[in-house]
Amino acid sequence: MIINYQTDYQEEVKYKHLMLDFLDEYEDCFERSCLPGHFTGSAWLLNKDGSRVLLMHHTKLGIWVQLGGHCDGNSDVISVALKEAQEESGIDEIKIVSSDIFDLDVHLIPKSTGIPSHYHYDVRFLLQVESSDEFKSNRESKSLKWFGTNKSELPTNELSVTRMFDKWLQLGN
Repeated sequence: MIINYQTDYQEEVKYKHLMLDFLDEYEDCFERSCLPGHFTGSAWLLNKDGSRVLLMHHTKLGIWVQLGGHCDGNSDVISVALKEAQEESGIDEIKIVSSDIFDLDVHLIPKSTGIPSHYHYDVRFLLQVESSDEFKSNRESKSLKWFGTNKSELPTNELSVTRMFDKWLQLGN
């Protein structure tokens, strides 16, 4: 799936090659125990009418990001993204908009209690709520919030998030 991913964003071209090399080098690349890093699955989660995206203020990292998490041995990354979106939002009825990759990112996770710094090889997918936009708080987030199409209202300037935001806006054209 990653090998077929095409993008106009140069940083993603770099991430694609890093991910393919990582897949070749580490048999346990989908396990948290792979200390240099591991694959994660994330969701750019749209509300029912596609007019807003749900972001979370991550408790450990202290930044606003998309929903997502560790693969924990599951190489079906899209199913990981769906499971994490459901768990972190408390919304059960979520559909996969496309099985195509929406975005790729490789980022360093800082050292925390008992866990050395490591990389997340994050594969992101476009998902959408099928029923109610009501979400529930979870222990991994300080806050969850829907954001509309006004980029100036985003609570972050992180390229990883703003790139997905720009891609989302382009879908409307």
